[in-house]
Amino acid sequence: MKKRILSLFSIIALCVVMAGSVVNAETSDSEPQIVDGSYLTTEDSSTGYSHPPMAKGEYLMTGVSTISKAGLTRVYAYASTTANQTVDYMATLVYVERYNEETGNWGFVYAWAEEAENADYMSTADSVKVDRGYYYRVRSQHIAGDYDDYPYDETASVTNGILLP
Repeated sequence: MKKRILSLFSIIALCVVMAGSVVNAETSDSEPQIVDGSYLTTEDSSTGYSHPPMAKGEYLMTGVSTISKAGLTRVYAYASTTANQTVDYMATLVYVERYNEETGNWGFVYAWAEEAENADYMSTADSVKVDRGYYYRVRSQHIAGDYDDYPYDETASVTNGILLP
């Protein structure tokens, strides 16, 4: 009788382990949704970098965008622009966007711009009030150059979308 009970428990344990493996295999195979270059995630923050081929120019080195949760109804947005030498003009344009499930597109929430002269680095940040229940991301344009060498170098960076539940 003890052997039958032990066998029964062994079979049940084996079934539980196998069922757990199947569930894990299914969740690891599913890809997160990606919309216009941004994954929709449940992370607390996300950072996006300009791609090196886009950033390489005579003046511009790199651009960075970051978004993070800053409370129940706020996100913190940050962007920086780095030049490979001191330039006459730098600018960073920052856009906070919200994902619309009905249209499948990112929509405008808030934007601002910062400029600098005679600099090789600049950064800007702001806390933005938003609605709960949506994905938000930061998209930035990074510009650098000298006044007598127009058009300026330009690149972009974008974060993944983070959910504000």
